[in-house]
Amino acid sequence: MRKNDIKLIFDNNTSLNEAGKHVRDGLSAAFRTGDNLWVSCDERSSLERLRLTEDHTFGEHQTIDLNKYLKLPTAGNCEIDIEGLGHGNHYLWLVGSHSLARKKPRKDDSPARQIKRLAKLKDDPNRYMLARIPLIQEEQSGNYELFKSCPHPDKPDQILTAAQLVGHEKGNQLMAAMADDIHFKDFLKIPGKDNGFDIEGLAVSGDRVFLGIRGPVLRGWASILEIQVRDTQDGYFELKPDKQNRLYKKHFLHLEGMGIRELRVSGNDLLLLAGPSMDLDGTIAVYRWPDALLQEEEAIVHRKDLVRLFDVPHGSGPATGKDKAEGMALYDDQHVLIVHDSPTDDRKIAENGVIADLYAL
Repeated sequence: MRKNDIKLIFDNNTSLNEAGKHVRDGLSAAFRTGDNLWVSCDERSSLERLRLTEDHTFGEHQTIDLNKYLKLPTAGNCEIDIEGLGHGNHYLWLVGSHSLARKKPRKDDSPARQIKRLAKLKDDPNRYMLARIPLIQEEQSGNYELFKSCPHPDKPDQILTAAQLVGHEKGNQLMAAMADDIHFKDFLKIPGKDNGFDIEGLAVSGDRVFLGIRGPVLRGWASILEIQVRDTQDGYFELKPDKQNRLYKKHFLHLEGMGIRELRVSGNDLLLLAGPSMDLDGTIAVYRWPDALLQEEEAIVHRKDLVRLFDVPHGSGPATGKDKAEGMALYDDQHVLIVHDSPTDDRKIAENGVIADLYAL
């Protein structure tokens, strides 16, 4: 394993949310298409597109408002909590956490008020988002651009359209389908940071969409949901039943107690960024699930059938709660790029940049 630094330079004019938090301080997902690097911040309703400007540096930052392409249940700047990005069939895919959040105590409040806040849960409708947006490379600029609808680049008579999973203000079809699931039903009403249900990874291969589950971790076993979709009315799609009339398949993997933070397709394999399911410092590692895409049925994958490629340093001691690896992009066939939530000051560049890590596989 070898690591190099990659510089990500953002435009300060568009990088602050309403609370004043900079996009570089909450990176949660990353994906590369050509010279473009796409990243998301978990406290925004936008995507951030960067471009390779020189060796090991991405700049020319543009913020893309997702309200232009999707019908967010709560429009405006309300966060989607994007935790996964993927690419397939000329679409950029994104997924929200689908999780509840527990409110944090405010240290300046009285002990009684802090204790009361710990009992309050937040249920944000925008977090229940699974969507795709047409993504086409412009010949003149070389940039990949998003469209609400556009012709297929290879089949002009076919129209690509932005769409999202059918849902409502309190969830979507996936959450409804899981309401009686034997493994997950008891965790759907538990906040993600409490080992409750929490989606934090997405990968696409053909018509197959894989969702990495950060929590719950069940006696050391992490999980991946596999789905397929079909279009319904304009701007929406629904889960497509398989031959056994299942709306999703479940794969369980023994990641030694860690949950999944990101997924990436690598040939017939899946690469997995794994880390703690709860809000704590702990081991973060990258695994390979060999021949995952050749698996047609539900799988249970033991330790011996996984390859632990390398561990990723994380915050500890004075840097506790910092440098939390959250997103992983396939940089090329031999490298992955990892971005971090809550970067340390040593990782920040001036007022508008941050360092991501490039690892050889």
